[in-house]
Amino acid sequence: MSGDHGESILRSLRRISRAIDLYSRHLAKHYRLTGPQLVCLRAIAAGPLCASALARDVSLSKATVTGILDRLEARGFIRRSRSTDDRRRILVDLTPAGRELLDRAPTPLQQRFAGRLAGLQDAAQAEMDAVLERIVCMMEAEDLDVAPLLAAGPADTTAGSVLEFLVPEERTDDGAAATERPGAKREESEA
Repeated sequence: MSGDHGESILRSLRRISRAIDLYSRHLAKHYRLTGPQLVCLRAIAAGPLCASALARDVSLSKATVTGILDRLEARGFIRRSRSTDDRRRILVDLTPAGRELLDRAPTPLQQRFAGRLAGLQDAAQAEMDAVLERIVCMMEAEDLDVAPLLAAGPADTTAGSVLEFLVPEERTDDGAAATERPGAKREESEA
């Protein structure tokens, strides 16, 4: 790498990655939510909608959104009900517990970032976009399919899998689990 720029760029990339990771850990620890779950809850708060509309609104696949909705419903944060206009349509709405959680939960990281980005002039946004596209190409990541969510891990990450990431299971040389991870039994009942 050439001079101070290379190290500075790598440090900046690491800071971005670390900020996303810390935010994701904070959500998991304090709210038992993932970034995509929070984004879905916020979209649902605007009013009842069907899963396919939610998937479009949050730029996630319908399969991913279905998994997120299943977990949110199991925790009592959303409810599914048939539409009165079209009985074939299933609508998703927040429960009082879901609304209370949203009142306490922080703003999604990408929403805060988008607000600050919108404050920049168009030319500055275009320049930033071009530089980031070049970084993506340099990292050979052009073919990665990602949603516009600032969250660590896959979009359908659960609080349990975040804990698994935070406290990885130790393995022996033959690949077997060496010790039981703290909280493993509790997580299985949450899945």
